[in-house]
Amino acid sequence: MVSAPVPRLVIAAPSSGSGKTTVATGLMAAFAARGLAVSPHKVGPDYIDPGYHALATGRAGRNLDAYLCGPELVAPLFLHGARGCDLAVVEGVMGLYDGAAGEGELASTAQVAKLLRAPVVLVVDASSQSRSVAALVHGFASWDPQVRIGGVILNKVGSDRHESLLREALDSAGVPVLGALRRAARVETPSRHLGLVPVAERTSAAVDAVDAMAAQVTRGCDLAALEALARSAGPLPDGSGPWTPDPSPAHHPTRPGTARPAGERRPVVAVAGGSAFTFSYAEHTELLSAAGAEVAVFDPLRDERLPEGTAGLVVGGGFPEVYAAELSANEPLRAAVADLARSGAPVAAECAGLLYLCRELDGQPMCGVLDAAARMSERLTLGYRDAVAVGDSVLAVAGTRMRGHEFHRTVVEPGAGAAPAWGVRAPARRVEGFVQQGVHASYLHTHWASEPGVARRFVERCRTS
Repeated sequence: MVSAPVPRLVIAAPSSGSGKTTVATGLMAAFAARGLAVSPHKVGPDYIDPGYHALATGRAGRNLDAYLCGPELVAPLFLHGARGCDLAVVEGVMGLYDGAAGEGELASTAQVAKLLRAPVVLVVDASSQSRSVAALVHGFASWDPQVRIGGVILNKVGSDRHESLLREALDSAGVPVLGALRRAARVETPSRHLGLVPVAERTSAAVDAVDAMAAQVTRGCDLAALEALARSAGPLPDGSGPWTPDPSPAHHPTRPGTARPAGERRPVVAVAGGSAFTFSYAEHTELLSAAGAEVAVFDPLRDERLPEGTAGLVVGGGFPEVYAAELSANEPLRAAVADLARSGAPVAAECAGLLYLCRELDGQPMCGVLDAAARMSERLTLGYRDAVAVGDSVLAVAGTRMRGHEFHRTVVEPGAGAAPAWGVRAPARRVEGFVQQGVHASYLHTHWASEPGVARRFVERCRTS
């Protein structure tokens, strides 16, 4: 059985900083404005760009990460997100052929494009070149014959004359020019220590930025040709059905589990949100809900109590260091989190969540669940990790292998508790994180779709704790 084709484009570039986010987000918004239901996707573990994608399309931005989830899940996760859509736009990561360090093409935009059998649109920063653009595009188009570069969008073009020179040069490369965008400061989005400022923190400014991206892309690109290119994508490989968040053994027969009795109560799982905790994968809440939880989102910056009946807590990533004073000032909620953890209830915390559970963050009192102190650092910790569960926890049994990603400029001391969360196997062997009572806290961002038993185990513990 061959999956029905979903028209799709992959937006890639020779390197970071070429304008992928501007073009991809602008295309999503421009197609949506034409009345198309657009499915937004992002290659890699990035949490911030999908927020802009969601703003552009009105749908959840979703990640496609062949390292975190495995190449075999890329097409199913894509189909899950694109269900019912007219067209999908996939924003790449880094340069087209850049992937996990030392792992060849793994997790690269090129690999994802091949797994999706999708045409690639190459966004080229043309600000400092003219005829050389042809050599650059020819090199990228010929490097891997399985990657189909269907067109080029020239970004940061300086003038009509500059555009004419670029188009003339590209005539010889055999790759059509599908757009030319002039330099436009208005579409720039502000950045800080970990990249772009998330949509949740920018409110109306983010809306204005997306509108500006859409206007620039509509003005400078051939939308009809881009849509036609998207429709030229062939069917996905045999067996590529949509992923399902249902974590039951019937859907995942290799993973043992227990069927839930009909009518069993749905435990409330509180999930931290708001401006301080913006890093999450849409599939996590879908998995929790499918496992039988009632998901209740709350904002630690504003809410002084956990949601009524909270039986478990998930605190994902984000920027608590930016909001340390405000988080600290919310003493009633900090006390409620500490009480919940002391009761033995399941608590899963990743990166920002880890900092929030510490005794303090940059001298500001936090929840005090963990006897550890966190502080900002000048050093960026970034990269994929291969990890294994050191012992049993609310998320996994000892020996469970998961792949994750670290992305932070903070340090927690000590870096691991008496019972660590993970043994990191690569790039260097070490232990990190904390497991105590029902708490699992770690710097490691993981994608639960790769191991649906995580959500099922967590919700079952919520029922019985």
